[in-house]
Amino acid sequence: MNFNMNIPRLKDVEITKVEEVGDRIALYVQLPKCTHQCPVCKKETSKVHDYRIHKINHLKWFERLTILFYKRRRYVCDCGKRFSEKSPFVDKYQRYSKEWNQVVSIRAIKAKKFKEAAEVLGTSTTTVIRSFKKVANKQLVEGVRLPKAIDEYKGDTDAGTYQLIIANAETREPIDILPNRKKETIKNYLSQYGADVEIVVMDMNPSFKAAVHQALGRPVIVAGRFHYTRYIYWAMDEVRRQVQKEWDKYNRTKCKRMRHVFYKRASKLSPKHQWYLQCYTEITVSTSQCPKVSRLRTSFGRFEIGVPMLKRPLVSRGFWRFPF
Repeated sequence: MNFNMNIPRLKDVEITKVEEVGDRIALYVQLPKCTHQCPVCKKETSKVHDYRIHKINHLKWFERLTILFYKRRRYVCDCGKRFSEKSPFVDKYQRYSKEWNQVVSIRAIKAKKFKEAAEVLGTSTTTVIRSFKKVANKQLVEGVRLPKAIDEYKGDTDAGTYQLIIANAETREPIDILPNRKKETIKNYLSQYGADVEIVVMDMNPSFKAAVHQALGRPVIVAGRFHYTRYIYWAMDEVRRQVQKEWDKYNRTKCKRMRHVFYKRASKLSPKHQWYLQCYTEITVSTSQCPKVSRLRTSFGRFEIGVPMLKRPLVSRGFWRFPF
């Protein structure tokens, strides 16, 4: 039974048989016989030498994985050259169709995990990773010309405990992942791909800062909002620990458990938590650091909730008055 179906990239293909093989659909296909040009002598020939069955993985059909059994012709020329016919849906020596390769390139980037993309497409995780690397290499051929964001994270590979992610600071899209967070690794990468980068967003890790300066010269380094906020909270917490050393055991333990009242804005505190905040502030009224902490928390709260951009420099400069 020969019939044509409107399947992507298979419009001009003859489908001779369709059957179910386990949980997959098998399509037996072949191309119409036609004249081909010899790659050696450039003469045209339609003489068939033999046929070979080529198993190809294709996209899902009715939400079921599809396999193509392609009956590929090999032509023979009068000069003695044997060659395979040209196929519109699969490249030479490939086990996946062209449509499948296009989809895996997109899913490798859009999917949350490589394993998730592999399960959807019915392939291995390493195949998806190879496709991702091909796409990444094409994007990085001419270098990265966007503001960069650098941060570390705890990975699950054999390369090391921590890996380093390079992202676009404007769109927050990942650009690349480095195998470790060593200074030389960062410097070599930025020297190769970041020649035109002028702004780098990162935490204030000394090795990161040194690598950026050595690779890019003197770019504008912006502290990430998370890390900037963390330094403020660390400063306030350090003062709290110093002050509560003078208290009795009960108040010292209670204050440690209720330390979150020092971090929240007053408008966000419940009446009970406002009472605790006032209570601990009165206990430490004789300590010179406490008024500073209170002013710091208030200034930071104003900065965090959305001070107009023209006034933010005035508020942020106030942080430098606090010697923490």
